[in-house]
Amino acid sequence: MNSGKLSTIEIQPESEHRYSVIWLHGLGADGHDFEGLVPELHLAAQENIHFIFPNAPIQPVTVNGGMSMRSWYDILEMSPQRKINIDDVYQSADLIEPLIQREIDKGIPSPHILLAGFSQGGVIALHAGLKCRTKLAAIIALSAYLPTIEQLKTERSAANNAMPIFMGHGVLDPVMAIEDGKAAFDALKSMGYSIEWHDYLIAHNLCIEEIQHLSVFINSIFKSQ
Repeated sequence: MNSGKLSTIEIQPESEHRYSVIWLHGLGADGHDFEGLVPELHLAAQENIHFIFPNAPIQPVTVNGGMSMRSWYDILEMSPQRKINIDDVYQSADLIEPLIQREIDKGIPSPHILLAGFSQGGVIALHAGLKCRTKLAAIIALSAYLPTIEQLKTERSAANNAMPIFMGHGVLDPVMAIEDGKAAFDALKSMGYSIEWHDYLIAHNLCIEEIQHLSVFINSIFKSQ
């Protein structure tokens, strides 16, 4: 796992900076992957939001023949157990913390900072957000699951016990099985989190209905002036 400062793609707020969204891409993609989604979300407070799309470190991925690509963690086996390098998950979460702190240093209250992610990025958004010692606005995890659920039962941060969480998943997803995503949802629900689940008749991607649901979710948290 490469360490250090993450490079980012950013969309600056057009008006007063009041909110921040840190959105993490999936395996082999980069920060540009969800850049084009922003206008489709039709956010009431869009002109007040700073969007940050970090680029994951470049590292070899075992299941892809050891080929190096942008990855938040190494996948060792594509078995039903989905063996991964858990240490990488922790290291990637540590790389997100400075991005959160940078927004706080700009004067953005931490409850105005939202973490979002797709696939691997969703895993890191959940892990980093649930461990974060400062209160965050919300977590969005799309086509993701949570391999560190057992660790988080003891490592979770009380600051984010009441934080809203959105999980969305494709019923036909061949990459990240919906059963794994639903198991993460069920576990987090049983831990008392305010979490909502949405599934869609899609594969490992997003659809218009999901984007509309995301719009409603974010608009319920980030209000316009």
